[in-house]
Amino acid sequence: MLFSGKGKHRRPSKATRAIAVTGVVGAAVAAPLMAAGNASAATASEWDAVAQCESGGNWSINTGNGYYGGLQFSASTWAAYGGTAYAASADQATKAQQIEIAEKVLAGQGKGAWPVCGTGLSSTPYSGGGSTQTQESGSAESRETEQKASRSTERPAAEQQAKKTVTTPTGKKVAKGDGEYKVVKGDTLSSIAEEHDVKGGWAELFELNDDIVDDADLIYPGQQLHLK
Repeated sequence: MLFSGKGKHRRPSKATRAIAVTGVVGAAVAAPLMAAGNASAATASEWDAVAQCESGGNWSINTGNGYYGGLQFSASTWAAYGGTAYAASADQATKAQQIEIAEKVLAGQGKGAWPVCGTGLSSTPYSGGGSTQTQESGSAESRETEQKASRSTERPAAEQQAKKTVTTPTGKKVAKGDGEYKVVKGDTLSSIAEEHDVKGGWAELFELNDDIVDDADLIYPGQQLHLK
């Protein structure tokens, strides 16, 4: 079950995407290639169930297959959603820290980030993160406020440049693109390809947009993808 590609955050790399596609491989993000839901949080017991499905409930697991911890994060997803603030990889973080990062993935990508194991996730807020989660949430809000204040004072040229990017959940700016389809919350490359009949599926869509999408597991609301 560890390499069955159950999560959006579980796709390896461009070089291996051809073999990874079997079983709807790798939230982003991220290929987590099945349609994501709109859930934004889950209970502690629900995350335990996801971990049991993904890794047999072993929150410290590292089998060397490129996915780490109880919820089987890829290194790219763990870093993109702020996990490296706690540990270099998810298997080295605590259960609470892994769940905290998983909440961010869930909010950004929906339950489709775990298309098989995440079907039972709900929108009930998780309350087991303790003060660390609260502090992180507060600091994230502070960063967002600072970013808004900074943007309000940018020169026109800088503002024009900012229109070409979108901001990820961790505050990082990525290329927006100029395609005809605008990514919305819960989208995955596979769901977009299926909905718009893209020949070649998610792999073709990935190639068409490789100038703005570095990892098929990580697409963000606001990005504009080419469909052909």
